[in-house]
Amino acid sequence: MKMNTLKPAPGSKPTAKRLGRGIGSGLGKTSGRGHKGQSARAGGYHKVGFEGGQMPLQRRLPKFGFLSLTANDVAEVRLYQLNCMPEGVIDLAVLKGAGIVPRTAKGAKVIVRGVLDRAVALKGVGASAGARAAIEAAGGSVES
Repeated sequence: MKMNTLKPAPGSKPTAKRLGRGIGSGLGKTSGRGHKGQSARAGGYHKVGFEGGQMPLQRRLPKFGFLSLTANDVAEVRLYQLNCMPEGVIDLAVLKGAGIVPRTAKGAKVIVRGVLDRAVALKGVGASAGARAAIEAAGGSVES
């Protein structure tokens, strides 16, 4: 293969329309723009969603829903995930390092899911009432 022999794949570059090159071309005179009107003029355009003065669809339909900007700030940690954590105090940085909590999380909360087999010490991590009871039943502690 040589650089001077490279060509685009056949059919990938269609030939451009030659506009305004006489009646025989089929695209002479008005160049395929029709007669008069906004679309025949240079610089004529409509806004996206413009429907000729009729009330546009996006304004006819009702607004609905709500997207919380802080919904992903507090990550959920399942109770059984604490079994594979290293010994010592477990805080948000340890959970992020283990990949249990996303790096973008600003907080974490332990919820009841599964069984906790060993004692763990949580610090700066929230826990639901059931999770707190399960951790303390296993001999662990929860510090807010």
